[in-house]
Amino acid sequence: MPRIQIITIILSVLLLLFIARLIIKGKLREEYAIVWILSTLLLIIFSFWREGFDTISNFLEVYSPPNLIFTGAIGAVLIYLLHLSVVVSKLQEQNKRLTQELANMRAQQQTDEKKNAG
Repeated sequence: MPRIQIITIILSVLLLLFIARLIIKGKLREEYAIVWILSTLLLIIFSFWREGFDTISNFLEVYSPPNLIFTGAIGAVLIYLLHLSVVVSKLQEQNKRLTQELANMRAQQQTDEKKNAG
């Protein structure tokens, strides 16, 4: 087994353990961890199966395996960015709604305080 293959396997397993640690400590939510775990498992699979990219690129008729890697990575990043944009939009709307509710509650509280004082 070549040295780079051993290094890749070790680093992939360490990354998987690090992701597990972040989940356990509550710093990474499970829904986002799935993407990282799947990515790490793919790294581990292709670390053991060195001819995997050649086989897949030949099947998909891609000229060079590195082109397949970059195309897949760019596609995955774009999909993930779209997902994060949806999440941020949803959080922004929730934040706006909560701010409006808080303003209404403060206005109601001030009105109640004026009624009680006068």
